[in-house]
Amino acid sequence: MANKRVLITGAAGFLGSHLCDRFLAEGYDVVGMDNLITGDLKNIEHLFKVKEFEFYHNDVSKFIHVPGDIDYILHFASPASPIDYLKIPIQTLKVGSLGIHNCLGLARVKNARVLIASTSEIYGDPMVHPQTEEYWGNVNPVGPRGVYDEAKRFQEAMTMAYHTFHGLETRIVRIFNTYGPRMRLNDGRVLPAFIGQALRGEDLTMFGDGSQTRSFCYVSDLVEGIYRLLLSDYAQPVNIGNPDEISIREFGEEIIKLTGTNQKLVSKPLPTDDPKQRKPDISKAKAILGWEPKVSREEGLRITYDYFKSLSPEELKKTAHRFD
Repeated sequence: MANKRVLITGAAGFLGSHLCDRFLAEGYDVVGMDNLITGDLKNIEHLFKVKEFEFYHNDVSKFIHVPGDIDYILHFASPASPIDYLKIPIQTLKVGSLGIHNCLGLARVKNARVLIASTSEIYGDPMVHPQTEEYWGNVNPVGPRGVYDEAKRFQEAMTMAYHTFHGLETRIVRIFNTYGPRMRLNDGRVLPAFIGQALRGEDLTMFGDGSQTRSFCYVSDLVEGIYRLLLSDYAQPVNIGNPDEISIREFGEEIIKLTGTNQKLVSKPLPTDDPKQRKPDISKAKAILGWEPKVSREEGLRITYDYFKSLSPEELKKTAHRFD
């Protein structure tokens, strides 16, 4: 019997590439698609010799054409860090609107199940803590983060419309802060920014007094949650993240201890609409998927730090304005 076939958009990105690895390991044929605007072929170059993997260099906001059967579509194409979506705001909005429309249309033609990557950012700067799936969010649609937040909120609405109107099989994962190998050192998010600064001997930049919180989930845990959700019968949004909450100041201190450096934490003004708290309620994931994170932050950070240490001096020189 032929392998089941999955299309993964954003395949050359951080999460997309790990999903390609997982589905190949599970015996699927994988079609990767990416326009490489933020993705990088080095994340999937180890797969080019695998006969069950094929890659299309394509912008899903324009069109999607894949010959043959497709059983599942995972839509992970999108800039995911503030530095990216502030630089390319129109493309961010288009991939969350035109891109998802094309994915859902393809799914109807192929009779495929679709899983979309949503985000904790749909909750905005939350008034509810921790964030449950029933919380509708506190988002500024015209603020600097609006291009990403509203693209993801529209993407959820479009997906549910196809589910209810066309009867399409759909799944929605709301992803909280995730980290691990293949993150871009210069993407502006707090973890790679802190580690990059430590490796370059620079002080670590935090915004405000560092009291804002984040909850970091290691990538293998996230991928496991996504895999279980795809194969489940649950169509409503599900939070996947690690509820082990930590302040940015404490996190910076952990990075300094991990890297054995003696840098200081320095403060800069808080960006507009920066979320003060971020922590997932994962009750649904536990009850419906039997999922919860397994990798401790200590273990995950050690693996991630080793990955960043292995980068070339040229890669380490790359820096970015911190904004998350």
